[in-house]
Amino acid sequence: MRVAILGAGSWGTAFAQIAADAGNDVSIWGRTPKTIDEINTDHHNFKFHPENMLPQSINASTDAQKVLKDADVVVLAIPAQTLRQNLSDWGASIPKAAFILSLLKGIEVGTLERMSQVTTEVLGINAERVSVLTGPNLAGEIIRREPAASVIACSNETNAHHLQDMCATPYFRPYTSTDVIGCELAGSIKNVMALAVGMAIGLGMGDNTKATVITRGLAETARLGVAMGADPSTFAGLAGMGDLVATCSSPLSRNRSVGELLGRGSTMEQARAITKTTAEGVSSAPAVLALAKKFQVDMPIVEAVVDVVQNSLPPAEVVKRLMNRTTRSEY
Repeated sequence: MRVAILGAGSWGTAFAQIAADAGNDVSIWGRTPKTIDEINTDHHNFKFHPENMLPQSINASTDAQKVLKDADVVVLAIPAQTLRQNLSDWGASIPKAAFILSLLKGIEVGTLERMSQVTTEVLGINAERVSVLTGPNLAGEIIRREPAASVIACSNETNAHHLQDMCATPYFRPYTSTDVIGCELAGSIKNVMALAVGMAIGLGMGDNTKATVITRGLAETARLGVAMGADPSTFAGLAGMGDLVATCSSPLSRNRSVGELLGRGSTMEQARAITKTTAEGVSSAPAVLALAKKFQVDMPIVEAVVDVVQNSLPPAEVVKRLMNRTTRSEY
């Protein structure tokens, strides 16, 4: 298949390698001419994966129209909050019959829409054409071809299987699902929980605290998901527990790294400057909290993260508040 990757960041580049290794004709779009030249000439993305050579068959361009021409699959790999504007710019160039595969993990600020909803709305297409890929997919490990699995969710199971075949390799194993709501929510909220785990680490707390945040964070995620119509079993699988554990446990996680800096006393602006990457949980946290209030779901960890990243409360103070909540049954 001809695969167009829109986004030359860390995950977009890693997925381009997956698609090329699976035997597809792959092109990447990116904004930065230097990065595009490096991919074409040196077969490297030095900004994100300096030590790993990319397949020589991958082409790159700053011209989105050129990358999208005759594409069978269009892969979205840009920051979540930029999706609406970018799709407005690209819409006329996206082939009418192309599958759309979103790698994005976020909730749009303001509309509270999931990325698949934004995509169908802006492009004016049927939801069956849009799939989402999510799971424990740390780009820094996948680019080294370390074994990983993922979930491709689509309301049309046949379309999910087509995309599954497109990106299956000896080191990347995709599963399918029809629970788009659950997969997208899990992928978005795990970034918020990773911020919370990072804050705990930055405060000097240990494994008991991390395990508590991960477990109770999964419970919060599942409560909201079920209220929105998701399949509860999704949260016990790769899209739920799998992605949550990977993102909260690994120092490769951008969201956890930002959380650690906040826990050590950095301001939000300082943390952003130091990491130099997009931590989707920062912008998604207020949107997730708004969704929780809309569906009348209690999400105290999300609320605590919002108080830190948006209201500048000290992480130690919100931890104390969480521990002083009224005791109750776990279930």
